[in-house]
Amino acid sequence: MEGESIVTTTLSGRDAYKDELARLAETEERIICLEADLGGKNHPFQSRHPDRFLNLGIAELAGVDIAAGLAEAGYVPFISTFAAFAALRASESVKLSMGYMGKNVKLVAPYGGVSGGWFGTTHHALEDIAVIQSFQNIRIACPHGEEETRRVIREAAASTEPYYIRLSRNDAFESLPRASERSCRDLLVEDRATDDRASLCLISVGEQATELCKKLAGEYEIVAHAHACYVDSQSLKAYVEPLKALADRFLVVEEHRATGGTASYLALLMPEHPVYSHNCGEQWPIYGGTHEEVLADLGFGLEPLRRQILSLAGGPDGI
Repeated sequence: MEGESIVTTTLSGRDAYKDELARLAETEERIICLEADLGGKNHPFQSRHPDRFLNLGIAELAGVDIAAGLAEAGYVPFISTFAAFAALRASESVKLSMGYMGKNVKLVAPYGGVSGGWFGTTHHALEDIAVIQSFQNIRIACPHGEEETRRVIREAAASTEPYYIRLSRNDAFESLPRASERSCRDLLVEDRATDDRASLCLISVGEQATELCKKLAGEYEIVAHAHACYVDSQSLKAYVEPLKALADRFLVVEEHRATGGTASYLALLMPEHPVYSHNCGEQWPIYGGTHEEVLADLGFGLEPLRRQILSLAGGPDGI
């Protein structure tokens, strides 16, 4: 009606995935959606394409193998389960079916990091990127916000490569603006107030990390912010030269353990440049609370990151 306002709601990455996959399946009949007892009520894909929706129950290891069989038959299977179960419980099948044999399986892993909050340690995933990075030939995407998540799903559906897509639970953010419709595989560098070379470059991976970097990069002129959506070994190698053009020192912000994270791999690729990490530490996440509260208990957040930036810059006078 005339004069009536239209309210739009930003979807979480988890919900954006479901909706975008259901849309793609309207024109791509090869797409099949598999869930490991995680679909929930009124799953968009199940509602629109019930003949191509399979809830496999709590059978993650077998689920990846089933998806590999479907891929061998020419289908494009997307299978979704908790990140902890996708990367750890199903790791042998991920290694062999997706890494070694390169089957066209898209493994979508919500509840990445500690986004499960109250679900507890068994359902948290602070090791998944390290595990999947060690299996060659699998694309790893950690999109930020609804639009980037949708674009990653479109890229995955169009690709013949195996994919691991790490999402949060209920976080809903606006994606960073992109100058053009480039691939999400491109390193996205936020505009700065100055063209001078940065003293420190923040590299954000995932949603919470990117939100932190958006806030803090704007506070300090000598700090740049580069958002990395894809963090598989092939993508990280492609980021090296663009990163070197930005700064000499780097601070990777990632909801993950330091061991085996993106900072570890970049440090190997850029041995002549200091690469630091703002991460979730080495302790087990045993605090019960919201996503933000669990992160705070692990020392991951706005104020700890600000202190780390100031420390690297030599204090407030240095920055």
